Amino acid sequence: MLKIGDKAPAFSTTTETGEGFKLSDYKGKKVALVWYVKDNTSGCEAQLCSMRDSYDDFAGQNVEVFGIAPGTSSTHQKFKEKNNLQFPLLMDEDNEIAKKYGVWAKKSMYGKEYMGIVRTTFLIDEKGKIESIIGGPEGVEKVNTKQHADQVMKVWNLKI
Repeated sequence: MLKIGDKAPAFSTTTETGEGFKLSDYKGKKVALVWYVKDNTSGCEAQLCSMRDSYDDFAGQNVEVFGIAPGTSSTHQKFKEKNNLQFPLLMDEDNEIAKKYGVWAKKSMYGKEYMGIVRTTFLIDEKGKIESIIGGPEGVEKVNTKQHADQVMKVWNLKI
């Protein structure tokens, strides 16, 4: 399980439009890596729209925001367009990146166990280290989907 102070696992993938993405390209910037469960669900819409509504505040403070979840480029594109998201949605169709970050885990609903994404945001500093975690078992607090941007701003001591 990743902890605060660990080096963020390196990965490359593509965005919802097929553009290449490498985490290492963002050294020197803060990165909010926002794991959400699934495109077009109410909790995930609230979570990512919260980040959308504060996007200019993040950008003005050298913070790059990326959403990441399982799904196809088509579902990611539709979700992004429907919610007017300004930031890229990263692809993880096979959950390999989720496994590296420890957010692909056993979950339970109505007594039935299944594997799925644990809603978690990793705050990665300019040197590529995990500065904080919101959500997941190692998180400083649980993700509040409706006020997620405020949580990120508070944890990173950013100006709201």
